[in-house]
Amino acid sequence: MALALTAFAITACQVPGDTTTTTTDPATTEEPAARYPDTDPDALNVQVGDLTGNLEDYIGQTVSVRGDVAEAVGQNALVIRGDGLFGGDDVVVFNATGEPILLSEAGATERIQVTGQVREVVLGDLVREYGLTLDEATYGDYENNPAIIAESVALAPELGDISDNPAAFYDQLIAIDGEVSTLYDATTFTISDAGFFGGADVLVVGEPQAMANLRDDEQVVITGVLRPFNAAQIEQEFGLTWDENLRQTILSDYGEESVLIAEQVFPLGR
Repeated sequence: MALALTAFAITACQVPGDTTTTTTDPATTEEPAARYPDTDPDALNVQVGDLTGNLEDYIGQTVSVRGDVAEAVGQNALVIRGDGLFGGDDVVVFNATGEPILLSEAGATERIQVTGQVREVVLGDLVREYGLTLDEATYGDYENNPAIIAESVALAPELGDISDNPAAFYDQLIAIDGEVSTLYDATTFTISDAGFFGGADVLVVGEPQAMANLRDDEQVVITGVLRPFNAAQIEQEFGLTWDENLRQTILSDYGEESVLIAEQVFPLGR
């Protein structure tokens, strides 16, 4: 993994607390599907409040945490904030992905999922170990606070965000969580929101090995790329063997919707 850090790039929306907005020309934007490395399947899924309330329990561990982007901190870090349900202070994230972190167009979501090692911030140590440029004036306030050294970052919209504005997430790596609603076969299922955020079911398609041993009603986290649903294209791309009844069912229910092309599926609670 490259350790050289790049500036955070904000696409068509502004991070709270920052005074500049950078827009990206679609004509010059590279294919983003491979922007970030794979999420670590062994990472602990925790809340922002867990890190700030019990930092000593996580030092040196790789965790995966979701939060809203609160502000950018210089060119090499940002601050994520919990959703208010679980408490805890903000957590600073240092970008060690080697790529810019792009937020969604038109501010459709400022929620991201970050995977990386938990560290207590000692600026000198981070400079030596990761080759970061961290000046005291910008980053000194975070000394001795919990931090995540981000190895993987993805947009983390709610299912309702996708239902409301799917185009804002097309061709971007995203991470969503929910409940397996309908398990059609080894390559195809739908995910629903079992909580109170709403949103229609989302169709998920991927390689069988990414979905091995999934169960109905199981809570999962999925990383993948959202795109408009095109049955013929997907069938050819993945060599799907939908029978005619299943094909017609999927076309009827999702023919005008989006599909999440899953790269990884992580069952929770096993």
